[in-house]
Amino acid sequence: MARFRMSRSRRFQIGSLAAAGLLLASVAAPVSAQATPRLAAEPATVDSTAAGLGVDEISSSPNLRQIANLPKMGPFNTESALNSDIAFQGPFAYAGNYNGFTIYNIANPAAPKVMSQVLCPGSQNDVSVYGDLLFLSTDSPRNGDSCDSQGVPSVDTIWEGIKVFDISDKTAPRYIKSVKTACGSHTHTLVPAKDGTSVYLYVSSYGPRDTYVGCPPPHDSISIVKVPLDAPTDAAVVATPVLFPDGGYAGRPGGSATSGCHDITVYPAKDLAAGACMGDGILMDISDREAPRVINQVRDTVNFAFWHSATFNNTGTKVVFTDELGGGGGATCNPTVGPNRGADAIYDITGAGDARTMAFRSYYKIPRTNGDTENCVAHNGSLIPVPGRDIMVQAWYQGGISVWDFTDSANPKEIGYWERGPLSDTRLITGGAWSSYYYNGHIYSNDIQKGLDVVEIDQASIPGANTRHFTRLNVQTQPDYKP
Repeated sequence: MARFRMSRSRRFQIGSLAAAGLLLASVAAPVSAQATPRLAAEPATVDSTAAGLGVDEISSSPNLRQIANLPKMGPFNTESALNSDIAFQGPFAYAGNYNGFTIYNIANPAAPKVMSQVLCPGSQNDVSVYGDLLFLSTDSPRNGDSCDSQGVPSVDTIWEGIKVFDISDKTAPRYIKSVKTACGSHTHTLVPAKDGTSVYLYVSSYGPRDTYVGCPPPHDSISIVKVPLDAPTDAAVVATPVLFPDGGYAGRPGGSATSGCHDITVYPAKDLAAGACMGDGILMDISDREAPRVINQVRDTVNFAFWHSATFNNTGTKVVFTDELGGGGGATCNPTVGPNRGADAIYDITGAGDARTMAFRSYYKIPRTNGDTENCVAHNGSLIPVPGRDIMVQAWYQGGISVWDFTDSANPKEIGYWERGPLSDTRLITGGAWSSYYYNGHIYSNDIQKGLDVVEIDQASIPGANTRHFTRLNVQTQPDYKP
């Protein structure tokens, strides 16, 4: 999502825990289940009745059904405290919020429980997990690296970067380390080292923001943080590779210099990565984890405005890029904008080695019209691990959740959806599904305003969807599964 600037929310004083930036929830928030009929096996139709939904009214295809919702709580329950990304490990989900993060027990998907909340403001607070470690991105100027830090103007004393937490006790995470990175950390991507002794974080941020410390234009590099697993407090920046030494597409007709990456998805099993880097989609070789190499670049000067994120198919022969037109705050799912802007773009990857190239095949956008008070555009999603098919679940902000099939790259189609009506019918409030991911049989969606949603898929409508389970899922660290 594009950067949202906001003033610091009112501080919550909860004994000594607040001073440490930690709010513990000893009891679960109430769970609401949708009183909907039993799931049907029929796939969705594109002739949806979702257009014109009333405020908070729910519509879905017959093969998707909400089974739980946990509203935002405590200091996260404000309009400006946006829910963000999600990571998974074992029976737990880790959900970011601009004010910190929440740990959920999802052993029973129909009755998730809050284990703890950590109050630690600093957008976007995108999150990843590995073993007993949790990593949090801070991409807003703070006057220090503590969870009690204050938002400050752009001055030379600011801190932005990565925060590291020990999550061995899910009820009491401990903040153990910070790593300052140039231009902050809008997002980060976890990359396991090949020898298993450490993990790397590919830190994405963008500019130019010449009034920010450490971020002079052009900002054409990423920061790579190495975290030794046996000594995580030794985490440090070990490389800042320049991905666009020639200024990206500067000097080409209609082109301009790339000013940083928004997000990178890695496929470690294939030593491959795809970067959504402002005006460019890039393919990288990451066989040397500390020295990723760009091997192919693409640009769409007609329909793409803001290259936001990327997803490979399981075989690594396709990549889907998203266009976050309007930075996530605009109403772009309407006839005025049309079907190709603010959409996904599907590219086939052809060739081998350094000769691999990306060839455009088609666009995909949800086939429903949203209102002028609903921010709606392509956002975070993940593969549903169906052997032999390429299927994604994806968040579209107030456009809801879409399940779509791109097995035929040139003819993608929606096969399921779930969405709420607008937050308001009189003003545009930033809301809706930020991240919608499939994890071990269910869709988990972090709604910016409404909290954690759990959606069930009728397995008969997507055969094979529940045959692959993972012990950990950081979506931007794409796992492979056997066909």
